[in-house]
Amino acid sequence: GTLKPFLEKWKELHPKSSFENIVADSGYESEENYTYLIGEGKSIYIKPQTYEQWKKRSFKKLISKRENMAYDHKNDTYTCNQGRKLSVKKVVNGKTGSGYETELTVYECESCMDCAVKSRCTKAAGNREIRVSKKFLAQREISLANIVSPTGIVLRLNRSIQAEGASAVMKEYLGFRRFLTRGQLNISTEFMLLCFGFNINKLHSKTINGRLGFK
Repeated sequence: GTLKPFLEKWKELHPKSSFENIVADSGYESEENYTYLIGEGKSIYIKPQTYEQWKKRSFKKLISKRENMAYDHKNDTYTCNQGRKLSVKKVVNGKTGSGYETELTVYECESCMDCAVKSRCTKAAGNREIRVSKKFLAQREISLANIVSPTGIVLRLNRSIQAEGASAVMKEYLGFRRFLTRGQLNISTEFMLLCFGFNINKLHSKTINGRLGFK
């Protein structure tokens, strides 16, 4: 929920700045964020929340996962591990805490009666149901295609180098776990001094190791 407010504040503070690509980790993936970014004309590079799990063999064996069910676009049905069809039962509308409205399609299995693997698929007493936001899935496909593209790989690599490494050094190596001051101005000043120290320390390290890159 912090992505949209952050970008809106950035536009307010830097009205003349412009950027096209939004690169973020899986914690920022949501239909609401996707919709906002697409509406702003941004290119999305957000890793799906289950991206790393998809790569594992163990995930592919989980018959309860929608991703492991075959989908028939023409008839709008899913087929489970046992070859039974899950058809559209109803469409339900919802709303997030921020007021964003969602639309979920509910699919229900034709019959889970006498299914030998039902306990591995669902804990429900009746038939298996899955809820799907078709809009979200379409948006996720766009983002997924972007992050695995050559441009997306470079952007995600740069993001990890620029943000994750510096944050890790400050928290683990420098032991900076909490601010010692209070108030926005004091905290901004404290953080700026910390960044100065980080950069000076990095410059010193490169200097003594001959890695300044000067000829």
